[in-house]
Amino acid sequence: MRSIWNGAISFGLVSIPIKLVNATENHSIHFRQIHLADGGRIRYRKVCELDEEEVQGGEIGKAYEDADGTMIPITDEDLAQLPLPTAKTIEIVAFVPADQIDPLQMDAAYYLSANGVPAAKPYTLLREALKRSNKVAVAKYALRGRERLGMLRVVDDVIAMHGLLWPDEIRAPEGVAPDGDVTVRDAELDLADALMDTLGEVDMDSLHDDYREAVEELIAAKASGETVRPAESGDAGGGKVIDLIAALENSVQAAKKSRGEQGAGAEDKGDGEMADVHPIKKTSGKPTGKSSAQTTKKSTTAAKKSTPKSTGAKKSTSTTKKATGSRSTAKKTTTKTAAKKQTSSGGGTGTKKTASSRKRASA
Repeated sequence: MRSIWNGAISFGLVSIPIKLVNATENHSIHFRQIHLADGGRIRYRKVCELDEEEVQGGEIGKAYEDADGTMIPITDEDLAQLPLPTAKTIEIVAFVPADQIDPLQMDAAYYLSANGVPAAKPYTLLREALKRSNKVAVAKYALRGRERLGMLRVVDDVIAMHGLLWPDEIRAPEGVAPDGDVTVRDAELDLADALMDTLGEVDMDSLHDDYREAVEELIAAKASGETVRPAESGDAGGGKVIDLIAALENSVQAAKKSRGEQGAGAEDKGDGEMADVHPIKKTSGKPTGKSSAQTTKKSTTAAKKSTPKSTGAKKSTSTTKKATGSRSTAKKTTTKTAAKKQTSSGGGTGTKKTASSRKRASA
């Protein structure tokens, strides 16, 4: 990687020669302005307001515009005479816990590379000291014409530096919070916690810029002369929350579904689907045997055909009861007849045996 700045880290009495390398890169797709009539590129030219002539880079200097519009020229020689001890030095001023650095202050990120073999030993010493202390170093450095604030920390086996905004460059969040007193119920907080637990963690390396990839595909398609079809628009939700509880519950269910988990609600479909329960309709009477079942079936058919339905239903119920009653009466009659026969036959045999015994005794 190409270095953008050479200097040294001032660590007490220790000086570590280093090179500054960009740790980040911008993958945004840049467009050019063109003339719609002929496709010619539109360029900006630097023109002097006084003589309206185009000016080259070597003829351009710096100036400060005063409140009344007066231009005060400032040359590079003027700036070079200013006391700037950090012009070529990253001066460490303190070591603090990392949580004392407000993330709002973080700006660009850089890698610090040891510049030459003699720098390897002190570079490693500072890196290991930062590791063991679990702290970060706060430093001052100068880059691109101004003094800046930085934070040094260890990333793998490299010292990284984050540019920091000065504390007075952070705006106070006045007038940003919602107006009025807003109360949140415990049930809403519980659902929010459940949603956070369901979403869980993410592998940061798996995140990517979907829009940039779509723009690249669009450019490739148009370059090859293909017809670009409009993408299906998803439901963005509109940002209007009607029922916060319902929105949270739906979010939890959607998160579970996206992770392949079974839903917890009765309305979920799929492998975890819950069956609908319907009450069993009770029928009047208790049909016994095949004939009663047929009678019930016939009476039901008659009930469907009859008008009005309530009258037919009463008739069919009456028919069913009569059929059941007839069957029960027939069973009782059959049982009584069988009992009489058994009694009469048993009684006859006993009379004959008694007469025979009397004859033997008289003899």
